[in-house]
Amino acid sequence: MARVAIAISGGVDSSVAAALLKDKGFEVIGLHMKLYRGPENDIRNKSCCSIDETLDARLACHRLGIPFYAIDYQQEFRETVINYFIEGYSSGNTPNPCVMCNKKIKSSLLLKKAAELDCEHLATGHYARICSNPVTGITQLSRPQDLRKDQTYFLHGIPSEDLTRLMFPLSEITKTEVRKIARKLKLSAANKPDSQEVCFVPKDYREFLKNEMNETPLPGEFKSISGEVLGEHKGIPFYTIGQRKGLGINDTTPYYVVKIDKENNRIILGKENDLYSKTISVSSVNWVSISAPATSISAFVKLRYAHHGANATLIPESRNKVRLELENPERAVTPGQAAVFYQDNILLGGGKIDFSN
Repeated sequence: MARVAIAISGGVDSSVAAALLKDKGFEVIGLHMKLYRGPENDIRNKSCCSIDETLDARLACHRLGIPFYAIDYQQEFRETVINYFIEGYSSGNTPNPCVMCNKKIKSSLLLKKAAELDCEHLATGHYARICSNPVTGITQLSRPQDLRKDQTYFLHGIPSEDLTRLMFPLSEITKTEVRKIARKLKLSAANKPDSQEVCFVPKDYREFLKNEMNETPLPGEFKSISGEVLGEHKGIPFYTIGQRKGLGINDTTPYYVVKIDKENNRIILGKENDLYSKTISVSSVNWVSISAPATSISAFVKLRYAHHGANATLIPESRNKVRLELENPERAVTPGQAAVFYQDNILLGGGKIDFSN
Protein backbone atom coordinates (compact mmCIF):
# COMPACT_ATOMS: atom_id res chain seq x y z
CA MET A 1 0.00 0.00 0.00
CA ALA A 2 0.97 3.64 -0.48
CA ARG A 3 2.89 5.66 2.07
CA VAL A 4 0.73 8.53 3.41
CA ALA A 5 1.58 11.48 5.64
CA ILE A 6 -1.22 12.64 7.93
CA ALA A 7 -1.34 16.18 9.31
CA ILE A 8 -2.04 15.34 12.92
CA SER A 9 -2.99 18.20 15.21
CA GLY A 10 -3.79 16.32 18.40
CA GLY A 11 -7.53 16.76 17.91
CA VAL A 12 -10.09 14.02 17.43
CA ASP A 13 -10.56 14.50 13.68
CA SER A 14 -6.95 14.09 12.59
CA SER A 15 -6.40 11.27 15.10
CA VAL A 16 -9.34 9.27 13.73
CA ALA A 17 -8.32 10.08 10.14
CA ALA A 18 -4.93 8.52 10.88
CA ALA A 19 -6.60 5.45 12.39
CA LEU A 20 -8.83 4.99 9.34
CA LEU A 21 -5.86 5.18 6.98
CA LYS A 22 -3.92 2.62 8.97
CA ASP A 23 -6.96 0.34 9.09
CA LYS A 24 -7.07 0.41 5.29
CA GLY A 25 -3.49 -0.80 5.11
CA PHE A 26 -1.66 2.43 4.31
CA GLU A 27 1.78 3.08 5.73
CA VAL A 28 1.01 6.17 7.81
CA ILE A 29 3.36 8.85 9.11
CA GLY A 30 2.15 11.53 11.52
CA LEU A 31 3.26 15.11 10.81
CA HIS A 32 2.55 17.66 13.53
CA MET A 33 3.03 21.36 12.90
CA LYS A 34 4.24 23.65 15.67
CA LEU A 35 2.61 26.90 14.61
CA TYR A 36 2.09 29.34 17.47
CA ARG A 37 2.66 29.15 21.19
CA GLY A 38 1.56 32.59 22.30
CA PRO A 39 3.41 34.92 24.67
CA GLU A 40 3.24 32.48 27.57
CA ASN A 41 2.99 29.08 25.82
CA ASP A 42 -0.60 29.04 26.97
CA ILE A 43 -2.83 25.97 27.04
CA ARG A 44 -6.27 26.48 25.50
CA ASN A 45 -8.79 23.71 25.04
CA LYS A 46 -10.23 25.13 21.83
CA SER A 47 -7.04 25.93 19.96
CA CYS A 48 -5.01 24.01 17.39
CA CYS A 49 -1.97 26.14 18.29
CA SER A 50 -1.57 25.64 22.04
CA ILE A 51 1.35 23.76 23.57
CA ASP A 52 -0.73 20.79 24.73
CA GLU A 53 -1.60 19.94 21.12
CA THR A 54 1.91 18.62 20.47
CA LEU A 55 1.63 16.28 23.44
CA ASP A 56 -1.80 15.05 22.33
CA ALA A 57 -0.58 14.49 18.77
CA ARG A 58 2.40 12.48 20.02
CA LEU A 59 0.12 10.39 22.25
CA ALA A 60 -2.26 9.71 19.36
CA CYS A 61 0.57 8.49 17.13
CA HIS A 62 1.94 6.32 19.94
CA ARG A 63 -1.51 4.83 20.52
CA LEU A 64 -1.93 4.08 16.81
CA GLY A 65 1.61 2.79 16.40
CA ILE A 66 2.68 5.22 13.70
CA PRO A 67 5.82 7.38 13.43
CA PHE A 68 5.55 10.93 14.77
CA TYR A 69 7.36 13.97 13.40
CA ALA A 70 7.02 17.47 14.87
CA ILE A 71 7.88 20.29 12.45
CA ASP A 72 8.52 23.85 13.60
CA TYR A 73 6.64 26.22 11.30
CA GLN A 74 6.29 29.05 13.79
CA GLN A 75 8.24 31.53 11.68
CA GLU A 76 6.35 30.63 8.51
CA PHE A 77 3.05 30.83 10.37
CA ARG A 78 3.83 34.31 11.63
CA GLU A 79 5.01 35.55 8.25
CA THR A 80 2.14 34.17 6.19
CA VAL A 81 -0.83 33.96 8.57
CA ILE A 82 -0.45 36.24 11.59
CA ASN A 83 1.03 39.13 9.59
CA TYR A 84 -1.74 38.66 7.01
CA PHE A 85 -4.29 38.88 9.84
CA ILE A 86 -2.77 42.07 11.26
CA GLU A 87 -2.33 43.73 7.84
CA GLY A 88 -5.88 42.86 6.87
CA TYR A 89 -7.44 44.60 9.85
CA SER A 90 -5.02 47.51 9.50
CA SER A 91 -6.24 48.09 5.94
CA GLY A 92 -9.91 48.09 6.97
CA ASN A 93 -10.66 44.50 5.92
CA THR A 94 -11.76 41.50 7.97
CA PRO A 95 -9.32 38.71 7.02
CA ASN A 96 -9.85 34.97 7.32
CA PRO A 97 -6.58 33.51 8.63
CA CYS A 98 -7.80 29.89 8.40
CA VAL A 99 -8.04 30.20 4.61
CA MET A 100 -4.46 31.45 4.42
CA CYS A 101 -3.22 28.77 6.82
CA ASN A 102 -4.77 25.96 4.78
CA LYS A 103 -3.37 27.39 1.55
CA LYS A 104 0.16 28.28 2.62
CA ILE A 105 0.92 26.08 5.62
CA LYS A 106 -1.27 22.98 5.80
CA SER A 107 -1.19 22.32 2.07
CA SER A 108 1.87 23.92 0.48
CA LEU A 109 4.52 23.34 3.18
CA LEU A 110 3.18 19.99 4.33
CA LEU A 111 2.90 18.65 0.77
CA LYS A 112 6.56 19.50 0.28
CA LYS A 113 7.50 17.79 3.55
CA ALA A 114 5.42 14.73 2.64
CA ALA A 115 7.31 14.44 -0.66
CA GLU A 116 10.63 14.69 1.19
CA LEU A 117 9.53 11.71 3.30
CA ASP A 118 8.65 9.71 0.15
CA CYS A 119 4.91 9.91 0.86
CA GLU A 120 2.61 9.71 -2.16
CA HIS A 121 -0.22 11.55 -0.42
CA LEU A 122 -0.94 14.03 2.35
CA ALA A 123 -4.07 13.38 4.40
CA THR A 124 -5.84 15.75 6.79
CA GLY A 125 -8.76 15.57 9.19
CA HIS A 126 -10.83 18.07 7.21
CA TYR A 127 -14.44 17.25 6.40
CA ALA A 128 -14.16 17.41 2.61
CA ARG A 129 -14.17 15.01 -0.34
CA ILE A 130 -11.97 14.44 -3.37
CA CYS A 131 -13.96 13.17 -6.35
CA SER A 132 -13.65 12.71 -10.09
CA ASN A 133 -15.91 14.39 -12.64
CA PRO A 134 -17.79 11.49 -14.31
CA VAL A 135 -17.67 13.19 -17.72
CA THR A 136 -14.24 14.85 -17.86
CA GLY A 137 -12.35 12.75 -15.32
CA ILE A 138 -11.01 15.94 -13.72
CA THR A 139 -10.23 15.72 -9.99
CA GLN A 140 -12.53 18.00 -8.00
CA LEU A 141 -13.14 19.14 -4.43
CA SER A 142 -16.58 18.37 -3.04
CA ARG A 143 -18.52 18.80 0.17
CA PRO A 144 -18.45 15.81 2.58
CA GLN A 145 -21.25 13.58 3.80
CA ASP A 146 -21.52 15.50 7.07
CA LEU A 147 -22.59 18.87 5.70
CA ARG A 148 -22.84 20.32 9.20
CA LYS A 149 -19.05 20.00 9.51
CA ASP A 150 -18.24 20.91 5.90
CA GLN A 151 -14.82 22.62 5.81
CA THR A 152 -14.41 23.06 2.06
CA TYR A 153 -14.88 26.83 2.48
CA PHE A 154 -11.45 26.99 4.11
CA LEU A 155 -9.86 24.89 1.34
CA HIS A 156 -10.78 27.01 -1.67
CA GLY A 157 -7.26 28.42 -1.95
CA ILE A 158 -5.64 25.04 -2.65
CA PRO A 159 -4.11 24.88 -6.16
CA SER A 160 -6.09 22.49 -8.36
CA GLU A 161 -2.95 20.55 -9.26
CA ASP A 162 -2.50 19.59 -5.59
CA LEU A 163 -5.86 17.82 -5.29
CA THR A 164 -4.57 14.47 -6.62
CA ARG A 165 -2.06 14.31 -3.77
CA LEU A 166 -4.57 15.07 -0.99
CA MET A 167 -6.71 12.64 1.00
CA PHE A 168 -9.63 13.36 3.34
CA PRO A 169 -10.38 10.12 5.26
CA LEU A 170 -13.40 11.67 7.04
CA SER A 171 -15.24 12.45 3.80
CA GLU A 172 -17.86 9.73 4.21
CA ILE A 173 -18.53 9.77 7.97
CA THR A 174 -20.14 12.13 10.45
CA LYS A 175 -18.64 13.86 13.46
CA THR A 176 -20.73 11.65 15.75
CA GLU A 177 -19.19 8.57 14.14
CA VAL A 178 -15.72 10.07 14.46
CA ARG A 179 -16.13 10.45 18.22
CA LYS A 180 -17.47 6.89 18.50
CA ILE A 181 -14.41 5.56 16.69
CA ALA A 182 -12.12 7.63 18.93
CA ARG A 183 -13.75 6.26 22.07
CA LYS A 184 -13.53 2.70 20.74
CA LEU A 185 -9.81 3.18 20.07
CA LYS A 186 -9.41 4.84 23.49
CA LEU A 187 -7.87 7.94 21.97
CA SER A 188 -7.30 10.76 24.46
CA ALA A 189 -8.90 13.26 22.05
CA ALA A 190 -12.25 11.40 21.96
CA ASN A 191 -14.11 14.03 23.97
CA LYS A 192 -11.88 16.97 23.19
CA PRO A 193 -13.76 20.12 22.06
CA ASP A 194 -13.38 21.34 18.49
CA SER A 195 -10.79 23.99 17.70
CA GLN A 196 -11.91 27.60 17.61
CA GLU A 197 -11.71 29.42 14.29
CA VAL A 198 -8.85 31.84 15.04
CA CYS A 199 -6.47 29.58 16.92
CA PHE A 200 -3.89 32.22 17.82
CA VAL A 201 -6.34 34.75 19.29
CA PRO A 202 -7.09 33.70 22.89
CA LYS A 203 -9.95 36.11 23.59
CA ASP A 204 -10.73 39.40 21.85
CA TYR A 205 -8.98 39.94 18.51
CA ARG A 206 -8.81 43.67 19.31
CA GLU A 207 -6.56 43.03 22.29
CA PHE A 208 -4.39 40.78 20.14
CA LEU A 209 -4.05 43.55 17.55
CA LYS A 210 -3.16 46.15 20.20
CA ASN A 211 -0.33 43.91 21.43
CA GLU A 212 0.95 42.95 17.99
CA MET A 213 0.70 46.12 15.90
CA ASN A 214 3.81 48.25 15.51
CA GLU A 215 1.88 51.51 15.62
CA THR A 216 -1.15 52.49 17.67
CA PRO A 217 -4.13 53.07 15.33
CA LEU A 218 -5.29 56.66 15.12
CA PRO A 219 -8.81 57.62 16.20
CA GLY A 220 -11.08 59.18 13.58
CA GLU A 221 -14.63 60.16 12.78
CA PHE A 222 -17.79 58.11 12.85
CA LYS A 223 -19.91 59.49 10.02
CA SER A 224 -23.44 58.76 8.87
CA ILE A 225 -24.16 57.81 5.27
CA SER A 226 -25.36 61.37 4.71
CA GLY A 227 -22.03 62.77 5.97
CA GLU A 228 -23.02 63.84 9.50
CA VAL A 229 -20.29 63.45 12.14
CA LEU A 230 -21.67 61.12 14.82
CA GLY A 231 -18.69 60.66 17.10
CA GLU A 232 -15.12 59.37 17.27
CA HIS A 233 -13.88 55.83 16.62
CA LYS A 234 -10.84 54.24 18.31
CA GLY A 235 -9.01 53.10 15.18
CA ILE A 236 -9.84 51.39 11.86
CA PRO A 237 -8.58 47.88 12.86
CA PHE A 238 -11.06 47.58 15.71
CA TYR A 239 -14.22 47.55 13.59
CA THR A 240 -15.84 45.22 11.09
CA ILE A 241 -18.85 45.42 8.78
CA GLY A 242 -22.12 44.76 10.58
CA GLN A 243 -20.72 45.62 14.00
CA ARG A 244 -23.28 47.09 16.39
CA LYS A 245 -21.73 46.81 19.83
CA GLY A 246 -19.04 49.11 21.13
CA LEU A 247 -19.89 52.11 18.95
CA GLY A 248 -20.93 54.29 21.88
CA ILE A 249 -23.61 56.10 19.89
CA ASN A 250 -27.24 56.15 20.97
CA ASP A 251 -30.22 56.61 18.68
CA THR A 252 -33.86 55.51 18.48
CA THR A 253 -32.71 52.57 16.31
CA PRO A 254 -29.24 50.98 16.34
CA TYR A 255 -26.35 52.11 14.19
CA TYR A 256 -24.15 49.53 12.41
CA VAL A 257 -20.80 49.73 10.69
CA VAL A 258 -21.65 49.72 6.98
CA LYS A 259 -18.35 50.87 5.45
CA ILE A 260 -14.74 51.34 6.52
CA ASP A 261 -13.01 54.27 4.78
CA LYS A 262 -9.32 53.56 5.37
CA GLU A 263 -8.12 56.39 3.13
CA ASN A 264 -9.88 59.05 5.19
CA ASN A 265 -9.71 57.15 8.51
CA ARG A 266 -13.50 57.15 8.80
CA ILE A 267 -16.07 54.58 9.88
CA ILE A 268 -19.39 54.98 8.06
CA LEU A 269 -22.45 54.08 10.12
CA GLY A 270 -25.92 53.26 8.91
CA LYS A 271 -29.10 51.46 9.85
CA GLU A 272 -30.15 47.84 9.38
CA ASN A 273 -31.40 48.40 5.82
CA ASP A 274 -28.05 49.90 4.83
CA LEU A 275 -26.25 46.61 5.50
CA TYR A 276 -27.66 44.79 2.46
CA SER A 277 -25.80 44.31 -0.84
CA LYS A 278 -26.65 42.63 -4.13
CA THR A 279 -23.45 43.08 -6.15
CA ILE A 280 -20.06 41.82 -4.91
CA SER A 281 -16.60 42.20 -6.42
CA VAL A 282 -14.27 39.25 -5.77
CA SER A 283 -10.53 39.19 -6.58
CA SER A 284 -7.61 36.73 -6.22
CA VAL A 285 -9.96 33.96 -7.36
CA ASN A 286 -8.54 30.43 -7.29
CA TRP A 287 -10.33 27.90 -9.49
CA VAL A 288 -10.16 24.56 -7.72
CA SER A 289 -12.43 22.17 -9.61
CA ILE A 290 -12.95 23.86 -12.98
CA SER A 291 -11.06 26.07 -15.40
CA ALA A 292 -11.77 29.78 -15.19
CA PRO A 293 -15.15 30.25 -16.94
CA ALA A 294 -15.26 32.46 -20.02
CA THR A 295 -18.94 33.34 -19.63
CA SER A 296 -21.44 33.85 -16.82
CA ILE A 297 -22.47 30.83 -14.75
CA SER A 298 -24.95 30.19 -11.95
CA ALA A 299 -23.51 29.30 -8.57
CA PHE A 300 -24.34 28.86 -4.90
CA VAL A 301 -22.13 31.25 -2.92
CA LYS A 302 -20.96 31.25 0.68
CA LEU A 303 -19.82 34.68 1.88
CA ARG A 304 -18.36 33.48 5.20
CA TYR A 305 -17.92 30.08 6.80
CA ALA A 306 -21.20 30.12 8.77
CA HIS A 307 -23.16 31.75 5.94
CA HIS A 308 -26.33 29.93 4.83
CA GLY A 309 -25.34 30.50 1.19
CA ALA A 310 -27.02 32.41 -1.61
CA ASN A 311 -27.86 31.89 -5.27
CA ALA A 312 -25.89 34.15 -7.61
CA THR A 313 -24.79 34.75 -11.16
CA LEU A 314 -21.01 34.70 -11.43
CA ILE A 315 -19.73 37.09 -14.10
CA PRO A 316 -16.02 36.76 -15.04
CA GLU A 317 -14.11 40.03 -15.36
CA SER A 318 -10.69 38.39 -15.73
CA ARG A 319 -9.21 34.97 -14.96
CA ASN A 320 -8.95 35.72 -11.24
CA LYS A 321 -11.64 38.36 -10.77
CA VAL A 322 -15.42 37.99 -10.86
CA ARG A 323 -18.54 39.97 -10.10
CA LEU A 324 -21.36 38.31 -8.22
CA GLU A 325 -24.94 39.35 -8.86
CA LEU A 326 -26.97 37.93 -5.98
CA GLU A 327 -30.50 36.70 -6.48
CA ASN A 328 -31.47 38.39 -3.21
CA PRO A 329 -29.57 41.03 -1.19
CA GLU A 330 -27.32 39.68 1.57
CA ARG A 331 -26.56 41.29 4.93
CA ALA A 332 -23.14 42.53 6.06
CA VAL A 333 -21.01 41.43 3.12
CA THR A 334 -17.51 41.96 4.48
CA PRO A 335 -14.38 42.96 2.52
CA GLY A 336 -11.47 40.65 3.28
CA GLN A 337 -13.64 37.59 3.85
CA ALA A 338 -13.83 34.83 1.25
CA ALA A 339 -16.59 34.28 -1.28
CA VAL A 340 -16.65 30.61 -2.27
CA PHE A 341 -18.60 29.25 -5.25
CA TYR A 342 -20.38 25.90 -5.54
CA GLN A 343 -22.47 24.01 -8.07
CA ASP A 344 -24.35 21.16 -6.43
CA ASN A 345 -21.73 19.99 -3.91
CA ILE A 346 -18.67 20.76 -6.03
CA LEU A 347 -16.48 23.64 -4.89
CA LEU A 348 -15.72 25.54 -8.07
CA GLY A 349 -13.37 28.12 -6.56
CA GLY A 350 -13.29 31.21 -4.42
CA GLY A 351 -11.57 34.50 -3.74
CA LYS A 352 -11.38 37.61 -1.57
CA ILE A 353 -14.32 40.01 -1.28
CA ASP A 354 -13.15 43.50 -2.31
CA PHE A 355 -16.36 45.51 -1.99
CA SER A 356 -20.12 45.28 -2.42
CA ASN A 357 -23.08 47.52 -3.10
